[in-house]
Amino acid sequence: MRDRLLDSLSAQLGDLLLNNRMFVVTAESCTGGGVAEIITRTPGSSQWFERGFVAYSNRSKHELLGISCDLLEQYGAVSRDVAEAMVAGAIQNSHARAGLAITGIAGPDGGSDDKPVGTVWIAWQINNNVPVCRHFLFQGDRKQVRLQSCREALQGLINLLS
Repeated sequence: MRDRLLDSLSAQLGDLLLNNRMFVVTAESCTGGGVAEIITRTPGSSQWFERGFVAYSNRSKHELLGISCDLLEQYGAVSRDVAEAMVAGAIQNSHARAGLAITGIAGPDGGSDDKPVGTVWIAWQINNNVPVCRHFLFQGDRKQVRLQSCREALQGLINLLS
């Protein structure tokens, strides 16, 4: 997923985190660690990237991030509630004060009328503040959905920290 814009966003995020003396944590599902990969290819990212969780299955969301099985069952893994719980769980299970979480349906299969392929929820949180969450409906193939998710996740956290 090499992309100049992604590299630029990662460097920009790093500058903001360093200026605020903060570390970031990621919790990713449909992007499979893509944001963490983008961040860690940025020189010096060890000064502001704490860790990343790839919680692809519901079981891993429960075990790694502490998301209740009831929440997953009630709303489904691709939902506002789960995205917000993912980012809160990532911060709680790390030493970071900033976090982002992504859950979605990258395709080509897995979509439904209610949640078509390209449905993505991204949540951001700073400290113990209430998470900020946005719903996206991205177009394109699996690679494009994942790439757009990574871009929006980085940009959203930059916006929140600015």
